[in-house]
Amino acid sequence: MSTALVILAAGKGTRMNSDLPKVLHQIAHAPMLEHAMRAGGALDPERTVVVAGHEAEMVRAATAEIAPEATVVLQEEQLGTGHAVLQARAALEGFRGDVVVLYGDTPFVSAETLQRMIEARSRADLVILGFEAADPARYGRLIMQGESLEKIVEFKDASDAERAITFCNSGLMACNAEVMFGLLDQVGNDNASGEYYLTDLVELARAEGLSVTAVSCPEAETLGINSRADLAAAEAVFQAHARAELLDIGVTLTAPETVHLAFDTIIGRDTVIEPNVVFGPGVTVESGALIRAFSHLEGCHVSRGAKVGPYARLRPGAELAEDTHVGNFVEIKNAEIAAGAKVNHLTYIGDASVGEATNIGAGTITCNYDGVMKHRTEIGARAFIGSNTCLVAPVTVGDEAMTATGAVITKDVADGDLAIARVQQTNKPGRARKLMDMLRAKKAAKAKG
Repeated sequence: MSTALVILAAGKGTRMNSDLPKVLHQIAHAPMLEHAMRAGGALDPERTVVVAGHEAEMVRAATAEIAPEATVVLQEEQLGTGHAVLQARAALEGFRGDVVVLYGDTPFVSAETLQRMIEARSRADLVILGFEAADPARYGRLIMQGESLEKIVEFKDASDAERAITFCNSGLMACNAEVMFGLLDQVGNDNASGEYYLTDLVELARAEGLSVTAVSCPEAETLGINSRADLAAAEAVFQAHARAELLDIGVTLTAPETVHLAFDTIIGRDTVIEPNVVFGPGVTVESGALIRAFSHLEGCHVSRGAKVGPYARLRPGAELAEDTHVGNFVEIKNAEIAAGAKVNHLTYIGDASVGEATNIGAGTITCNYDGVMKHRTEIGARAFIGSNTCLVAPVTVGDEAMTATGAVITKDVADGDLAIARVQQTNKPGRARKLMDMLRAKKAAKAKG
């Protein structure tokens, strides 16, 4: 049976106190919407529909980046969850499979849980996702009779016996598309809020003799984000889980609570991560690497045996081969550092390639930007770049070539050559004392005047 996702992302999120739509606030460097879409993507959906409302164009643009094949529909008035799902009807025209309803502000529902919901659809017409709540007071209760879900009762309407139930409603559901939209057509808004509630489908389904069941998941998966405090709590949940997974697969975190990971960070076993390291999106670190303290990595690849940091920054496009060294206060951007090369101190390498076993001296800069265009620097194998060399791109330094300390290299250096490019030093006898005496006299005169 094919599957479609309907992701509700129309809410303003007033408690976020933000111009940004709630679902675009980030956890682990990815919008909450992306977390929901990635989980749903594990079902290999035939169609994905995102229901936008507040700042819909921003949601549309973000969706296009995350999943260009997804369709975004507009809920012009926020008239409840049932009304929101109805907005997806046209986008699902002709679809005959199961629809799974997700929430863009509930980012932690796992792919495994969604798969169990789909499996439960083989036994029931409508499947609701529930959870055992540690503090169930504000949630709707799922009233079960064996495997059958009899009804959903909101707390304010629940009896004392029903309030004692801890099995609660997450809001997620799965149902055949034709059945779901047929039931939604019957949902009314005769309630205090004047809204159309998705939860009404349970009662309507049972009235038509359809079977309804519930699947359970851990409460942590159903965490909804409604405020900045919730967002911070969700970040902490994600980070704790991601760190635990790394430890389990054989990564050493010497101070786990200080390491910040992105949603897509990949790190191989026997890698050591020292304290206060930040991983932005798009980072892969192979096995056996060492990432030293206070380093920041994003959009880069670090190969086996490489050493990075402390206080290093790897920016998008940085590619470190095996056994490379990138040391303190070094920044690498859009550059390939070949096996065994060393860039150890106070250096910027951008739009460049550095050959095998080459040594880059302290204070070296690739001058890659002319104010309009970027230009590349090519450095060969086993070269030696002297300290405080400025390499003015485009420029090439050959294999086993050298540059003198303090050189400004504007021309290509052939294999094996030594390039010296300095202004000639001239010493003026006694001029330093005379200059300082003159400056001190001026300062004294100014103070008196």
